[in-house]
Amino acid sequence: MNITVIAVGKLNKPYLKNGVADFVKRLSKYCSLNIIEVKEENNKEKDEIIKQKEAERIFKHINPQSLTVALDSCGDSMTSEDFAAFINKQAVFGTSHITFIIGGSVGLSKDIIKSCQKVISFSKMTFPHQLFRLILLEQIYRAFKIIKGEPYHK
Repeated sequence: MNITVIAVGKLNKPYLKNGVADFVKRLSKYCSLNIIEVKEENNKEKDEIIKQKEAERIFKHINPQSLTVALDSCGDSMTSEDFAAFINKQAVFGTSHITFIIGGSVGLSKDIIKSCQKVISFSKMTFPHQLFRLILLEQIYRAFKIIKGEPYHK
């Protein structure tokens, strides 16, 4: 299984870099993981202009053969078991490539959300987009542990 994460912005906190590196290493046992960072727009413009500029950068990295998943609070809620089933279904019956898209500090453009085959919400709460990258990787790792029946998920 191939998983790509397209994320707006670079990680700038050591604890986030270390956490992401840890899950990248753990996930290497289960999938081929590629993390693509696109430049985050400065906050001097209106939110919609920022989202559009970031969307242009995101679109350049989307593989048309990949199932695209926008991560947005307006999406479908899932349990960890549901998320694992979703990933497993894609691996078995769908494409073997999933691309998860994480927006910047003002979120994702409507164009990105509309273009994705799936929109998932991890919570109605707002998370810092840099922290969310770590949360996503942990949930992907948890999903593979559930799929394989290995201990971790409690």
